[in-house]
Amino acid sequence: MTEPVLEVRDLKKHFPVRTGLLQRAGGTVFAVDGVSFSIGHGETLALVGESGCGKSTVGRTVLRLIEPTAGEIRVGGSDITKLSKAELRPFRRQMQIIFQDPFSSLDPRMSAGDIVAEPLRVHGIAKGGEVKKQVAALFDRVGLRKAQMDNYPHQFSGGQRQRIGIARALALQPKLIVGDEPVSALDVSIQAQVLNLMLDLQKEMGLAYLFISHNLAVVEHISHRIAVMYLGRIVEYTDKKTLFTRALHPYTEQLLLAVPVPDPRVKRQKRVLQGDVPSPVNPPSGCHFHTRCPYAVDRCRAESPALREVRPGQMVACHLR
Repeated sequence: MTEPVLEVRDLKKHFPVRTGLLQRAGGTVFAVDGVSFSIGHGETLALVGESGCGKSTVGRTVLRLIEPTAGEIRVGGSDITKLSKAELRPFRRQMQIIFQDPFSSLDPRMSAGDIVAEPLRVHGIAKGGEVKKQVAALFDRVGLRKAQMDNYPHQFSGGQRQRIGIARALALQPKLIVGDEPVSALDVSIQAQVLNLMLDLQKEMGLAYLFISHNLAVVEHISHRIAVMYLGRIVEYTDKKTLFTRALHPYTEQLLLAVPVPDPRVKRQKRVLQGDVPSPVNPPSGCHFHTRCPYAVDRCRAESPALREVRPGQMVACHLR
């Protein structure tokens, strides 16, 4: 059996809160609190949820851009959780990221060609004229012209800047790409172009994507499986078709009800979630969602539900399902 490209087991990331003049510990932010999933070759797993639920922290921790508090991260079967920077270097080539903001993620002092060439030079993939040749091929692959290699980021549109970010991520021929809301800053028409480009690249290169988004319409277009996060935990984990047709967790139901329907004749019942998202510094006891759940019972307030399989391929963390 082929090893997953990425396997995450009980991943946790807690940030200490420092207060006062002496910066004493004043609490802990439970940003990611026990997350597990895997991604196979050529597969897209989408992480969805409200802002502040820990999606981006998961993506950065998986890449070791942020150090995990606990848990295990395996890339191609190898545990990279506690590797030193030198030991981690070969794995950096296998994992890349596309950032949310296509402008601030690019160095304004570097030309587009140099931005894409940088990982090739850092990892010693190519030298001299071979670098320019490979960069030109990458530009062509993401829909940019070779003549634009000497241009600077401010000379490109938002969609073009994100294509530069994608070209940079592809330069090392990775197996896994983390997309941290890679289309949320783009116009809708440009979003579709960038998503279709990512799908084409996935088919061509067998890429695995960890796609982080709060937009369920985008997620439905690109993902194979979906993990729904709430306050640092995964509350539902299943394939795309099942989630959009037979969602079980009350939080997932609310997310789906909030998706706009592009037809004014369609009338849908809307239930607005009560209350605000609790603070990750002081999360509720038991099920984190019980303070906003319309179905909550006493058990929900006292006991944290385990993420368990309730249907073939569908896992839910809810006492009532």
